[in-house]
Order: sequence, then structure tokens, then C-alpha cells
Amino acid sequence: MKIAGAGWVTPLGADVEQVWGRLLSGETAPIEPLVNEQNGARYLVRRIPRDALTNLPPHPRLRRASAISRFAAAAGLNALHGTEVDPARTALIFAISNGGVIYTRRFYAEIVSSGAQSASPLLFPETVFNAPASHLAAILGITGASYTVVGDGAVGILALKLAEDLLAARQVEACLVVGVEELDPLVCEAYRRWRLLRDPTRPQSQRGMILSEGAGAVLLRNDSGDMAIETVDPGENFFSRDEIAGKLRRAVARLPSEYEVGIGSANGTFIDQAERAALGTKLTLYSPKLALGDSIGASVLWQVIVAQQALRSEKVPGAEVANARRALVLACGVNQQLGLCTIRSL
Repeated sequence: MKIAGAGWVTPLGADVEQVWGRLLSGETAPIEPLVNEQNGARYLVRRIPRDALTNLPPHPRLRRASAISRFAAAAGLNALHGTEVDPARTALIFAISNGGVIYTRRFYAEIVSSGAQSASPLLFPETVFNAPASHLAAILGITGASYTVVGDGAVGILALKLAEDLLAARQVEACLVVGVEELDPLVCEAYRRWRLLRDPTRPQSQRGMILSEGAGAVLLRNDSGDMAIETVDPGENFFSRDEIAGKLRRAVARLPSEYEVGIGSANGTFIDQAERAALGTKLTLYSPKLALGDSIGASVLWQVIVAQQALRSEKVPGAEVANARRALVLACGVNQQLGLCTIRSL
């Protein structure tokens, strides 16, 4: 399946070429503190700049939508820019991990503080995982299939696999795959309790995740595009950290073709060492999460876009990859999922 369009919203901006240029120049997204008003805990995060959503249309669906839906709409519309699709023959596939936590927390906080009669009918629709897909489908007029796949940081691979199956079966002409996530202290607190976050008292340390927000989207078709997602391997689950490197090696060994550059999911946790152990030291391996933060559900789509840009420019930040034709995208989540895909220049 071919990549006919791509769009993202990242902590470094929303223009694909501009953000890629900033990454190549060695920029990293600014880190800022996020404070939990409930317990006073501080977290280090990377947020979307205010000007990243200036091109959103004034659609009624977006007036009260949560941040996660606005990020998704911006990335999806950018991926479709300059491309015509048949709404009835286009599938919308979302990859999400935490979902619309901001409005969910507000909705249940009102119930806890004031009783069930205070439940807001305006907030409730935003608490379901498929709310962003509903908003984007309405904005685009898509009446075909719509799916929301929920998982950890590797969930984008499962979304790409679903798109591959739909396109192979000729059930649709195009698939718009969107990965999206928003930030909230509740999400940060969960990852803090799992001892995965970077210590806010040591902001310069490279150990621990820095969560981020944003979205990534790719438009996939069988008939147009200068890049193709050649292989999608949904991988398998792991049940201890010691298993990851071996299972990644087995997944990589199943690939039918060689690759010249790797786009990893290293995020400052145990994943970093496992991916490098699986691939060895010879392959050029770049991990955009270290510059953009880990946006969980959106991260695989960011990695796919980075792989596409690396093949076009024949470089990744800090290294040349001359004559590279294939890129390997590794996706390893912190909650027992892993998978991979390969991107090929046509």
C-alpha cells in the first residue's frame, strides 16, 4: 500500500517539511512542567505550540471538542491536502492509547463532587474512545468504515495492519490512518506510578519518558504515492522485559527484504536497550521520541512519517543514509505490545 499523503501535529509544529528540517538541524521540542493540582506532583512534558492548529476549519464539531479531536482533525486534513478521495470508499482508522482523558476527568469529577444529576451531556460524548474518529468523519463527510484501535505505544502498527487488510480486500479505495493523543495530569500520574517518567528534579537526564501530545496521519492507497508501506508485522506480546530483544529479533528475521535505516521507538526507558540489542550496532537507528516526546498512540504514525522523510532526504538527524531505499520502523510499547513495518521508496 502506498502513502498518498501525510500530516502531523507535533511539539515542533505541524508542517511536515518544516518539522523535519528542524529535526535535521538537531532541534528538540521544549520541555515544560505540568503540575497535578490533586497531589502537587510535577511532570516533564512536551506540548503542542499554539500556532500549530491555526489552519483548522471553523467547523461546528470542533467548537467544544477536546484537544485530542482537534489534533486529529489537523493531522488528518493535512494528510488529505491536495488529494481527492471518495468519502463512501474511504475508511478511517484511529490508533489511540489513553483517549480523551481531559474531558473524561472533568465529566466524572463533576459526578463525584455534585452527584449524578450534574453529569454534563456536553462532556459525555467526548469521553468515548471513538470521539475523535466521529468528529473527523463528520468534517470530511466520510461515510465508509470507521475503526478505533486501542493499545499501547505500538497500537499504530495494528492500525496500519487493519488498513492493509481493508485495501487488500478491495473493500475501500483509501484508508486514512490517524494516531492521536492528548496530555493530562491523570495520564502522567499513571506513568509516574509505573516508574517510567523522567525525574523532574533531573530534567537533563536521558532516563525516563517525556510524554507529549499530538497526532500523525497517513493516507494509504493502492494506486498512488512515491512511498509504500511494504510489510506490516503486528509482532507479538511480551510478558517480561527480558523477552523484548529476542522477540524483536524474530520479528525482524521474518522480513522478506533488507533495510538501510531504522526508525526506533526508544523513549528513555528499557525499550532503548532492547531495540539496540535486537538490531546490533551497525544499523543507523534514529528515534524521534527523544526529540518530540512519546505521544503513545500517535508515535508510530510520527515514526512512519520520519521514515518517509529519511528516505527522501537520505539522512536522519546526525547521520547520512545515502542510497537508502528501505526503512525499518520498530514499535515497542511499555505495556507488552511490539510490532514493526518497513517503508520503501518507489
